[in-house]
Amino acid sequence: MPDAPPASYLPDFVALRSLAESVFPSFRDAFDCTPMAGGGGTRKYFRLRTAGAAQTVVAMFVPEGAKPEEIAKDTADTARWPFLEIRDLLAARGIDVPQVYAEDTPHGWVLLEDLGDTTLAEVLLQKPETREQLYVRAARDVARAQSLLAKLPADSIVASRAFDEDLLHWEIQHFREWAIAGRGIPMTADDGTTFDALASRIAKRIAALPRVFVHRDFQSRNLMVRPSGSLCWIDFQDALLGPRVYDLVALLNDSYQSFDRAFVAARLADYATAASLDASEHAAVLREFDSVTVQRKLKDAGRFVFFDRVKSNPAFLKFVEPTIAKVRASLARLRDDDDMRALEALLARVLPG
Repeated sequence: MPDAPPASYLPDFVALRSLAESVFPSFRDAFDCTPMAGGGGTRKYFRLRTAGAAQTVVAMFVPEGAKPEEIAKDTADTARWPFLEIRDLLAARGIDVPQVYAEDTPHGWVLLEDLGDTTLAEVLLQKPETREQLYVRAARDVARAQSLLAKLPADSIVASRAFDEDLLHWEIQHFREWAIAGRGIPMTADDGTTFDALASRIAKRIAALPRVFVHRDFQSRNLMVRPSGSLCWIDFQDALLGPRVYDLVALLNDSYQSFDRAFVAARLADYATAASLDASEHAAVLREFDSVTVQRKLKDAGRFVFFDRVKSNPAFLKFVEPTIAKVRASLARLRDDDDMRALEALLARVLPG
């Protein structure tokens, strides 16, 4: 049996109630705290309700020390979690993000606006006829955000981190470590050498692309649909600088959704129009999209196996093969590129079918 987690990793609900009562006196009379479904990260969410649900808020708990990149930066003055710093930046630039009601970061708590359970993924299930309208909006939102965030404060945490060659290479190797070796799939020494060389060259190429603001996980489970139809961003604490197509890859090659090529191409055209790109830049976006898809989806496939093997969370395993299929589809469109053609052949050998 694994050891019990350190006490600092466990939610302090006494501190949470005190925080809620300090902002909303109605919680003094009734305090209902219900766990909410989470994703693959360490954060935990709870919905707080007063009697009759007259008031509801969401409490986000970040386990102290559980994920270093979520713990406040060291600064000369008051340090803030990346989530809070980036939320304020996005809000100040006119991007829809949840309201923050109160913070008690020493105890790991933040009180947030309750956006309900209406993620984009949920709306696609309940109202599939709204798909095109919502994805047109999302693609345009990416272009708008890149414009609004073209200039960042010099001390912004976003400006301090990027998809550099090392990070991109590590993510591609995450695929080899977990989606291949982690599943017990054999790879010859020659194929291993080939994969490593391709991973290095692909990472170097993507790292050289011009960098813009990147949400990093701009997909259907991280976009909330408001009653007005606008999209509210969540889970943006890992934002950094990276390729202009990165968020489009997360959105349109979402591992949890399936879109035909015509739909994807149309949304990329919506982005290009919103970003005022000319025909040559639009064509460049299409190619960049496939190249970044290869890198991002290899990482995702490895991550899904990692969640099962290391985090004991098998919920993502069903997305491994569909995610690899997205890689194969992009590689097929990049066969004029020697590296991409070689990677396609390698995957066909190692993971046939």
